[in-house]
Amino acid sequence: MARKDKTEQSGQKKGRLAQIRQTYQMTKRTEPHIGWLLLALFVGVLAIFVVIGLLLTPLWLWIALGVPVALLVTATIFGRRAERSAYSQIEGQPGAAAAALGTLRRGWDVENAVGVNRAQDVVHRAVGRPGIVLVGEGTSHSRVANLLTQEKKRHSRVSPDTPVHEVIIGYEEGQVPLRKLSKHVNKLPRSLRPPEVTELRNRLRALGTTPVGMPKGPLPKNARMPRGGGMPG
Repeated sequence: MARKDKTEQSGQKKGRLAQIRQTYQMTKRTEPHIGWLLLALFVGVLAIFVVIGLLLTPLWLWIALGVPVALLVTATIFGRRAERSAYSQIEGQPGAAAAALGTLRRGWDVENAVGVNRAQDVVHRAVGRPGIVLVGEGTSHSRVANLLTQEKKRHSRVSPDTPVHEVIIGYEEGQVPLRKLSKHVNKLPRSLRPPEVTELRNRLRALGTTPVGMPKGPLPKNARMPRGGGMPG
């Protein structure tokens, strides 16, 4: 039994290392000097503790404190850089908003491409305590807005008393940049209790999607969205 546990732990450790390596390689495509930046950051933070140790003594104690702090700071910056790199690689690609919605915390139910028009503009749906969140992405603001209006009417017929929030991905006034989508959705005011969210999900399962297919063109390879701002785990 103990041998089995050790084998599982070893496999999990290798999996985490492989994920970190993959995330690093992905980040390096947009930031070629990321390795040197992280090394300089680690050495710089540790050097501060060494200087403090030389002044206050004992030196070994401050080094022992400095190593985990330097690792934590480096991992946090790496996580943020990796997240920014991932967003930059998928931005403008079909389904990018769906990938961003996939980083939402527990408590959200995400359904991709619940609405698609012939121009291949897309509406995704997230259901949580704020209610129904419809996220539109596409090349034309007016087309996406019209598609969102249609989907809002369609969803309101299923649950007329549930708040429906509309979001358009973009950089124009009133739009939400892709990299801020998850944060924007998580900040929406909560208006439903957990049992009401479960009931709402059950209602929406029968709603289905519009008849037009999901836009073609897969997301860039290995463009997995890191969750949160720390080291991917």
